[in-house]
Amino acid sequence: MTRWLKNNGLTIVLMVMFAASFVGQWLTGWRVAVEDLQRHGQAVIGPWAYLSDPMFISTVFENWESEFLQMAVYVVLTAFLIQRGSSESKDPDAPERDRLPSQDSKAPRLARVGGAAGWLYAHSLGIALGLLFLASFVLHWTFSAKAAAQEAAEHGQAGASTLAYLGDPQLWFESFQNWQSEFLSTAALVVLSIVLRQRNSPESKPVAAPDSQTGA
Repeated sequence: MTRWLKNNGLTIVLMVMFAASFVGQWLTGWRVAVEDLQRHGQAVIGPWAYLSDPMFISTVFENWESEFLQMAVYVVLTAFLIQRGSSESKDPDAPERDRLPSQDSKAPRLARVGGAAGWLYAHSLGIALGLLFLASFVLHWTFSAKAAAQEAAEHGQAGASTLAYLGDPQLWFESFQNWQSEFLSTAALVVLSIVLRQRNSPESKPVAAPDSQTGA
């Protein structure tokens, strides 16, 4: 058990932090919703009911969408683009790392085959992250549309259809406000890793490495 915890500690800690943050968003969001309902003289909802509230679900996937977009773009761009001196970039002077199909008998089976299956496996990480982004975007969009329709109904107005809401500035405002911060933070990591270090982190160059060294 101790060995398993050591071997999986990074994932475990990150998932615990995720769960704690999700619960924090849920409970604080519920309190905000209750206060808003009370101000408008409406019946309050319980915390479990709030979990199915379209606005809450929309905000969850709004954030997931931007994170998966950041990761997908980062994984794909670092396959082609270089930032000399950054630990987050591959070394432009290093030989090609991947020669496929692999001749190594220990390589995963799909890495040893050619054709469409081999190509898909060779690009599977970027594809998976891209699909997670698309799924999160669709859920953000549809639940944001439901929340907007609910709000319109409360004011005696007709809400836009889900398809029509795809062209609503509010949807894109919610997306762009998150996307820009993700791209900025990624660019900051790429540039700061040229001159700054984090001892023992695989995301950093060795502390004593010259600033010109590219890749961790």
